Amino acid sequence: MAEGGTLKIRTKRKPMDVMIEIRDNGAGIPEHLRTRIFEPFFTTKTVGEGTGLGLDTVARIVRQHRGNIRVESKPGDTCFQVRLPLEKPLQASREGLLSEQP
Repeated sequence: MAEGGTLKIRTKRKPMDVMIEIRDNGAGIPEHLRTRIFEPFFTTKTVGEGTGLGLDTVARIVRQHRGNIRVESKPGDTCFQVRLPLEKPLQASREGLLSEQP
């Protein structure tokens, strides 16, 4: 979105997880690159402008929290969707109000 554009962030809580959606109306991610964007050190930027670690770092953090991330993209509409499972509240767990989850 180098020439300006709109970035929208939306969240939604569901019974078992929370969804965070980041959407923009930029140029999009070409299909042949989508399979590589989460690889460490992969970047389309010129030398000195990016390390290629941003999306790799995001994906690792999401996985560490037992979530998932996906992307859909076409020119004018790119959407990253992160889903993270909800954990039981600590206080309710201590009081025995919730059953143990695996």
